[in-house]
Amino acid sequence: MRRSGKQRKAELQLKRAVKRGDIAPPEAQPRRKNFRRPPKLGHSLDARLLADDASRAARKLQSQFVKLDPGFLETTKHLAATLPLTRPISADACLLGVDHAQSGSDLGSDQLSVPRRPKWKYTMSKDDVDANEQGYFRRWMTQTDVIVERWHNQSNQPVASGTDLGSAGPSDPDTAVQDKMPCPPTHFERNLEVWRQLWRVTEISQILLCLLDSRCPPLHFPSSLESYLASRKAKVILVLTKVDIAGPERAEAWTAYLQKQHPGLPIVQVEAYQQKVGEQGRPVYESHLPLPFRERLVNVMRQVHEEMLIPPERVRSDEAKLKRWNPPVKREIDWNDLLHAHGKKVGSIVGGAAMPKGKGGEDTVGDIQEPEQEGSDKEEALEWQEPEFLTVGLIGQPNVGKSSLLNALFGIHKVRASRTPGKTKHFQTLFWTPDVRLVDCPGLVMPAFTPMDTQVLSGILPISRVSAIPFCIYQIGQLLPLEIILGLTHPSANSAPVEDKRTWRDGKQPSLKDNKMHWTATEIMTAYANKKGWVTAKAGRPDIHRAGNAILRLVAEGKIAWAFWPPGTDLTAVGSSGGNGIWLTHDADQHPQELDDDDDDDDDERGSGDETDEVDSTDEVGDEDGDEDENLTGEEEHQNAELKSVAVGRFGVLAIDD
Repeated sequence: MRRSGKQRKAELQLKRAVKRGDIAPPEAQPRRKNFRRPPKLGHSLDARLLADDASRAARKLQSQFVKLDPGFLETTKHLAATLPLTRPISADACLLGVDHAQSGSDLGSDQLSVPRRPKWKYTMSKDDVDANEQGYFRRWMTQTDVIVERWHNQSNQPVASGTDLGSAGPSDPDTAVQDKMPCPPTHFERNLEVWRQLWRVTEISQILLCLLDSRCPPLHFPSSLESYLASRKAKVILVLTKVDIAGPERAEAWTAYLQKQHPGLPIVQVEAYQQKVGEQGRPVYESHLPLPFRERLVNVMRQVHEEMLIPPERVRSDEAKLKRWNPPVKREIDWNDLLHAHGKKVGSIVGGAAMPKGKGGEDTVGDIQEPEQEGSDKEEALEWQEPEFLTVGLIGQPNVGKSSLLNALFGIHKVRASRTPGKTKHFQTLFWTPDVRLVDCPGLVMPAFTPMDTQVLSGILPISRVSAIPFCIYQIGQLLPLEIILGLTHPSANSAPVEDKRTWRDGKQPSLKDNKMHWTATEIMTAYANKKGWVTAKAGRPDIHRAGNAILRLVAEGKIAWAFWPPGTDLTAVGSSGGNGIWLTHDADQHPQELDDDDDDDDDERGSGDETDEVDSTDEVGDEDGDEDENLTGEEEHQNAELKSVAVGRFGVLAIDD
């Protein structure tokens, strides 16, 4: 309520009188707590409360990672500005080696494990189950942190010279004598709520599709995940995604490599996008699974389903058990319907994640590896019911293409897919056909001895959560010729060379110095900022942090095409030469304009972390919230291109042409 002038004057006089001590101070009135503004017109208080609950639920499922040491950030920032990048890149850099996926055999890599859901009973309350899981997860976190810290300290021992790179205190770049980057830490999921999504998906699934990026499959299938899946009752199928990026030769080479490393696991290749020509000749990608890839995937699922209908050896040896044995899956599946299922008839959302009922009490505890009570009286008392449908779960690390594969199988955008890792926050259950339902699990960063820069390269970590940008640019620059890919000009080339006016006697003139320019990670970020015209607000210096962030997004989103070869590959046989590293030059020749089209849309990535809707009919891959240049017409772009081709200073536009 607005007060009048007389009221304000009276209050002021009263305040002065109290200060002089003429009158006693009035009694203080209690203030209202938790004051909330009344809802706007058309918005109810219930709607606001629901929105607040949804926002809290989204933050609850947000991935959590450990923060980097300030000393590590300061040291790597200094080294990124001083250590030159190796040029030309060695031919062996295109092989996936120990530096990218360290085994940690000296520390006992089998100790790294995926947290398993502790056993529970129906007699336990919800609070008891939650407290049990919380206590187990804390113990697992402590044990994993100790193992990772030992691996990190051991890896940094030969690197440091007179200084401890793993110490908490910041090191002095001037006193640290180093000629090599320190070993970075590794990241893994530290949020219990996200791990609970994996637990539930593995419990309700009868077949698990483990998706691996065909550019570097071993990074997405560490030993911790392999041992966890081996303890589950569901059958596992390895699916190589993004075959269209890696190419058929690399995909076949990785398939042969995985068959040797993991015998007995079926492996199938898929690609989830189809390229079309859009406006102004730009390539547009839509979700599509070609028929040959669909047939391979369905045939492998059919073979695994047939194996699940066969009784195990311990049951076949006992006639009594064989009479009581029933398959854990639905017997009859219309596989031809899976080949032609597409459009609005598929992808219907299942209300809830109820587990298929079978064997009466089969849905009690999901962590029991082998049911031993098949011949008990309790089993005989309960009438067995065949599951209503076959449940297939999709699991994997972030950004391997789980949601994209679902959209390609359905032939329509039913699940929200994004280039941001970790877009899916809650597992989703949708019907493929009336006989088969699919469960999309959120991506989890599995515990492994994988360096942080390799995780950023493969798109496992969201770029918005990466703080060591100069370090990642340096490590990626050792594998990719970024200055050639981005068409950069060395920062020193912008300044005119100083003319040497000295005179020399005959034979006394010194030899010319090597004018070959050596690139550093900081110079690459500076050159890219100069190319894009990104400067800081106050000082007007090149905004290297924004440039480094944009370069990492180009690599993680696949706009800069790259792929590794399996270890032990004969590079001469596959025709790979040194100089380009893991860069796929053939893909760059086909799409040269993609790097400059969408590399300014980092604002969309910053604001996409709090969204909670996961089932959507829109294609987020096509969303662009970049700079104003993307919304210009063709004529305006031509005019702007002529203006941008002239390099002028900050005050050059004020010059008057004669």
